[in-house]
Amino acid sequence: MDMYQKREMRKNKKMNEDTKSLPSTGINWYPGHMAKAKKEIKEKLDFIDIVYEIIDARMPLSSRIPLDEFTKNKEKIIIVTKYDLCDQTRTDEILKKLPEEHILTFDLKSSNKQDINNLIKMTNTILKPLNDQRVKKGLKPRTFRALVVGAPNVGKSTLINRIRGKNVQITGNKAGITKSLTWIKISNTIELLDTPGILYPKITSKEVGFNLASLASINENILNKEEISNYIITTLKNKYPSILENRYNIKLTSYENEDIFNLIGRSTNSYKKGMELDRERIYTIIMNDLKEGRIKNITFD
Repeated sequence: MDMYQKREMRKNKKMNEDTKSLPSTGINWYPGHMAKAKKEIKEKLDFIDIVYEIIDARMPLSSRIPLDEFTKNKEKIIIVTKYDLCDQTRTDEILKKLPEEHILTFDLKSSNKQDINNLIKMTNTILKPLNDQRVKKGLKPRTFRALVVGAPNVGKSTLINRIRGKNVQITGNKAGITKSLTWIKISNTIELLDTPGILYPKITSKEVGFNLASLASINENILNKEEISNYIITTLKNKYPSILENRYNIKLTSYENEDIFNLIGRSTNSYKKGMELDRERIYTIIMNDLKEGRIKNITFD
């Protein structure tokens, strides 16, 4: 075992100890439109040629949802969005261990059309045998149909707008915006079926639940902000202390979350009347900074 592996083991052990000390939130969010969407997807599977699985580069494992019931024998491309916000070294390590063959990374706000061209080219190459068979039978080539699926707020609608070249889908940094299935033609050769963000009916892993909640894949109205903020700070102080310090212009003289919250509160001028620190405002600032990408170069998995 080399020095890097030993260091990672020590870091992960410390992170696990801190995570276990957090309260169990029982984080679960599975509204009716998700169950309805899953049913409708199953009904349309026979019309689907390929699956675009969208995952968040900052949580490439936690943002993956069980897709066996959707994909069956379908070809699949994993599209890793928000790549410009992640710790690319860590995320690349994870992606290399995935068994899937076709993986593409996309920056959140990039206007680079080459990324889109690569996706369309890869899709046409993978599915070329389908149209080759049609031509042999004397039939005309047809438009390929791609299913776009992923957890809430991983960037599906933003990606579709980039592919289409205009805003055909409403976007936002919160979960649950897309609520129905929509067919969208993006080129002469590819048509997309956009779907609402889908989660597990029950999230059994505390770490996965906290990651999804921290990175806005769960409706924030059902979350305990103090618990989520504690998890965010715990993750940052263990994995990315310099990023935490630089974001809030603080120096970590203590690793106690209570002390860190106080430092952030003073740095962001988060006071109530009477110079009492406003904890709710501090929690909101931390969660929004992560959600809006002001805290970046981080990977929570």
